[in-house]
Amino acid sequence: MVLDTSAFLAGFDPFSVSAEQVTVLNVEEEIRANSMTWVRFRAAIESGKVLLKKPSKDARRQVEACAVQVGDSFFLSEADKQVLALALELKIAVGNPSIVTDDYSIQNVAKRLGIEFSSLATLGIRRVLEWIRYCPACHREYAANRVSIECDVCGTELKRKPRKYPKPKSS
Repeated sequence: MVLDTSAFLAGFDPFSVSAEQVTVLNVEEEIRANSMTWVRFRAAIESGKVLLKKPSKDARRQVEACAVQVGDSFFLSEADKQVLALALELKIAVGNPSIVTDDYSIQNVAKRLGIEFSSLATLGIRRVLEWIRYCPACHREYAANRVSIECDVCGTELKRKPRKYPKPKSS
């Protein structure tokens, strides 16, 4: 199991599971220090119940490329990308890991990479989403990986939504 920050925030107890559990150091940075979640995280690390691992640069590059392709790159933190990269490495090395996360962007990229995931507090995604950015004022659409967050036409802050695909015609 590869544990994301949201697993700890949702109350996941690493001591209640017998499976091997791993995470990345950046996850700790996303947990508020001295909170109960942080105490649970530190206890799991210090006891050896959860192992800290660092993914390779190659795996991180593959995750970044996939995240850009589906439009989630700007919505993933460094910890999120490292969790995905670690899961990708484990998939290649030892089989089929599962990421424990409620983060839809992580789930979306994981699904595209063929990595299993399970959620704790949400239902999780059902299909891979490809995102676009759009202007809520003038409805102009932009690529999801656009750096600017303002509309070129009217200056309104852009939002994101899933790309709509035409419904298949019924016979």
